[in-house]
Amino acid sequence: MPSFDVVCKPNLVELRNAVDQANREITNRFDFKGSDARVELAELQLVLYADDEFKLGQVRDVLLAKLAKRSVDARFLTLDAPPLKIGSDKLKQEVAVRSGLETVLAKRIVQQVKDSKLKLTASIQGDAGSGSPAPRRTSCKSASHCCAAR
Repeated sequence: MPSFDVVCKPNLVELRNAVDQANREITNRFDFKGSDARVELAELQLVLYADDEFKLGQVRDVLLAKLAKRSVDARFLTLDAPPLKIGSDKLKQEVAVRSGLETVLAKRIVQQVKDSKLKLTASIQGDAGSGSPAPRRTSCKSASHCCAAR
């Protein structure tokens, strides 16, 4: 019996490589000489450090460029947190890396699959959506329907 899962997880190896490349570029750039600008990765949390607001924006831009080059979608990052002042003139910004489907989105996908009148059973399993159709043809139709629901 064929089935499919809808999962939304970043490639952690490519994320780590993008962070390493961003740090390498930051240490080599002329405008960051003598500053304590860097990006740190811990589990699913990125921390951006810089001397002022402008340099923090530059660090963010370098990181986003490296993520795009490594084919990691920037929508995995939550850049909403305001920068925190640490020390005398240093700033840090914590960026969360999203992993898995949010429950609201998973419920919406399940509802759209049920509304499509396809012969399949849709369910939410943790941070992934799952579907198990009757025939194989329905599997292809329902998977394409889920992708369109995004």
